[in-house]
Amino acid sequence: MSSLFQRALIGMVTAVILTPVTVVAADVTEISGAGATFPYPVYAKWAEQYHHTKGVKMNYQSIGSGGGIKQIKAKTVDFGASDAPLEAAELDASGLMQFPMVMGGVVPVINLPGVAHGKVKLSGELLADIYLGKVTEWNDSRIAALNKGIKLPKTKITVVHRSDGSGTTWIFTNYLAKVSSDWKSKVGNDKSVAWPAGVGGKGNEGVASYVERIKGSIGYVEYAYALQNKMNHAMLKNHDGHYVAPTSKSFQAAAAGADWAHADGFYMVLTDQPGKASWPITGATFILVYKTQDKPESGKAVLSFFDWAYHNGDKMAESLDYVPMPASVVSLVEKTWAAQIKGQDGSTVWGK
Repeated sequence: MSSLFQRALIGMVTAVILTPVTVVAADVTEISGAGATFPYPVYAKWAEQYHHTKGVKMNYQSIGSGGGIKQIKAKTVDFGASDAPLEAAELDASGLMQFPMVMGGVVPVINLPGVAHGKVKLSGELLADIYLGKVTEWNDSRIAALNKGIKLPKTKITVVHRSDGSGTTWIFTNYLAKVSSDWKSKVGNDKSVAWPAGVGGKGNEGVASYVERIKGSIGYVEYAYALQNKMNHAMLKNHDGHYVAPTSKSFQAAAAGADWAHADGFYMVLTDQPGKASWPITGATFILVYKTQDKPESGKAVLSFFDWAYHNGDKMAESLDYVPMPASVVSLVEKTWAAQIKGQDGSTVWGK
């Protein structure tokens, strides 16, 4: 072998070694995730269509955001899901990245026989005082003052809350802490709090079930559950002083001013947003994945599912009154995938 040929061959081998490699997904037929109950209805709908279209199953455990964060940190699932965004420092400490999938609303739901659906008005401060146990009957003078013309029954208010660690609770208590100084100082904002009053149900399903069974009860659920169960929801006074109903348009109004491009680690909170049409308890839901993938083929399969959902799932999301992410945000997210998510050998996991 000539020395010239040897040098050329060595150069070719070196070039191959130094060229970034993109992971080619192996035959992954199932991916797993766990976490938030807030997006479960749309994730289930996407999963069904994706399996039909691509032949890949998405097994999702709707166990609450707290459980999802624990499971992804324990590496027992391919992705975690949380409605409570993690701040950049926590993401970095765990080697995780997060990205938003859809936005939606958390709504107060009530069981008041004889009272028309969607007519009861509540302010944020009054809602906080109900959950603090300060307001205990539906015909309380403070509720009556906001609802002239509605015959409110002299019925005990039973507060229903989540019993599990929940991103829905995080969004709900984040809102209450913004509008009530008493709530902020006495209870605070977290995925799980020491509730001053009431009974706890597991998941959106558990809260909805309690509210449906207990006359005079009030709870909070993701809007899709209120729709699916035909539950009576309250109107809320928003940041600008207008009483609004939960709808996809009022969720969109709350999300309109979100500056995702400057959100560190995609950290974004959408509660109590300004705007006369804004629903005050709006939030995004997030996916958590590792920046360094132990199983890059499974990592790519997860990203392929969410890429498909971004580009093919908007109508399904809207049919359940979720707000899809804007195209500009999707582009930003997928650029972040390409830049940050790697195999253990430094290979690029995401690339169409």
